[in-house]
Amino acid sequence: MLSDIEIAQSAKLQPIDNIAAKLGLTPDDLEHYGKYKAKIPASTIQKLDSSKEGKVILVTAMNPTPAGEGKTTVSIGLAQGLSKLGKNVCLALREPSLGPVFGVKGGACGGGYSQVVPMDDINLHFTGDIHAITAANNLLAALIDNHIFQGNELNIDENRILWKRAMDMNDRCLRHITVGVGGGNFGVTRDDAFQITAASEVMATLCMASDMEDLKARISRIAVAYDKDGKIVTAGQLGAVGSMATLLKDAVCPNLVQTLEGVPAFVHGGPFANISHGCNTIIATKTAMKLADIVVTEAGFGADLGAEKFLDIKCRAAGIKPSAVILVATVRSLKYNGGIPKDELTKVNNEALIKGFGNLARHIKNMSGFGIPTIVTCNRFPSDTEEELDIVRRLCEECGAGYESSDIFSKGGEGGIDLANRVLSTIESNTNPELKYTYDVNEPIIDKIRAVATKIYGADDIVLEEGVAKKIEDLDAAGYGKLPVCIAKTQYSFTDDQKKLGAPENFNITVRDCYVSAGAGYVVVLTGSILTMPGLPKHPAALDIDIDLDGTITGLF
Repeated sequence: MLSDIEIAQSAKLQPIDNIAAKLGLTPDDLEHYGKYKAKIPASTIQKLDSSKEGKVILVTAMNPTPAGEGKTTVSIGLAQGLSKLGKNVCLALREPSLGPVFGVKGGACGGGYSQVVPMDDINLHFTGDIHAITAANNLLAALIDNHIFQGNELNIDENRILWKRAMDMNDRCLRHITVGVGGGNFGVTRDDAFQITAASEVMATLCMASDMEDLKARISRIAVAYDKDGKIVTAGQLGAVGSMATLLKDAVCPNLVQTLEGVPAFVHGGPFANISHGCNTIIATKTAMKLADIVVTEAGFGADLGAEKFLDIKCRAAGIKPSAVILVATVRSLKYNGGIPKDELTKVNNEALIKGFGNLARHIKNMSGFGIPTIVTCNRFPSDTEEELDIVRRLCEECGAGYESSDIFSKGGEGGIDLANRVLSTIESNTNPELKYTYDVNEPIIDKIRAVATKIYGADDIVLEEGVAKKIEDLDAAGYGKLPVCIAKTQYSFTDDQKKLGAPENFNITVRDCYVSAGAGYVVVLTGSILTMPGLPKHPAALDIDIDLDGTITGLF
């Protein structure tokens, strides 16, 4: 059996000009990055028909497990299935971070015969977007420290600096550092920290911007520190906007690639959903909507994180109304949520399957609560039996969700045709989609946090650690009280404890910190033990990745 990278490397890719032509674009409409990658410049986007809006299909999932669910794989396979049915379809996906690629899970371009390619390029440096975001983030950090060193005209309180440095790699040793050691010409000595680039506010801001003008306005609003009178200091006040935007001049343009079956795919922006909002850029999604009749997009991790943020944050800001939601599950993951250890998941255990279905049932209820038709697909594995799949079908239908199994990993688009047909019948009957948000943005911050915790996670209430209530009061007083909330939480559980699987009840969500991400346009809420700089596992994927003399990469998933 071929590995993902072997399948990708054996594929015959179409020239990117041919892929662009499927969307009605000419070679002159592109900024080429070799034969198989291109960016869509602002000049091209500006001349597109602004009245056209393709239908959006959101792909999300149950809470992730070590067994794997294949949300990106299903997104790609569904798009390929729709294409086989003759539909004008385009994908809008996030681009991978190097941290996870070399850390826990390897590549992030789908799998089997449902991949975006060239997967080795996309998983590595791609078109340099994430490096540009890292550079812009760290330029702002350098400007803050230099401003203080050069006399501190803005009266910045060096003990209340909000901005962190960033790098696109998992490195736990950088979670807490000291900068300016030695004083004098080495700078002002103070505590600092790094976060992974996917958690940077610059990443989130780029993904929430509608164009370069909007991006500059958002950068200007970024809160970098408090002054000694307790007032917010912004990136605009530091004069950082022009230089940061200049570093991002290419990164703001969507990247066009293709699937193994030649379906156009925008892969652009990569914020994590357990830390940030977990969605690709608004620019890429809206561009895809102007070029294709159907846009398949995804949101990171489970529906309690990525999908909630896609709907409550991204859709609210961009005016997007999805026509359907696809919830990805697997028989193995349901059994895992039913208490079965990873090494026994291929064995038939209907009791555990039914017990673990509680996790999926809560996601179905949540997505239905947004007013969007919900379809569950079981990403099929060889060990799945027809009886197990029938049980999942019956339970989904009892919850009011549509159901269709898919076999897109081994069969590509052909294995996604049944799901594609189900999607088409669903969106054809939902001609005027409406979206019901979890909360009203005009509610107090604490009420918005409580709404997500109780309505989406199933918590009884929230608990604020010492000092959080005062931070929320300060944010309200500073004029940030009417922003949406972006809750950072473990992806493995509805609770803030990753070990509580299934559909837990009788729990509270503990809020340990709260700060504004003014550029992105929301308030970030940290819960449990969530960290913004991941670490490497005992055996990182980096130990298995190699390249030979011909430039052929191995071990990249």
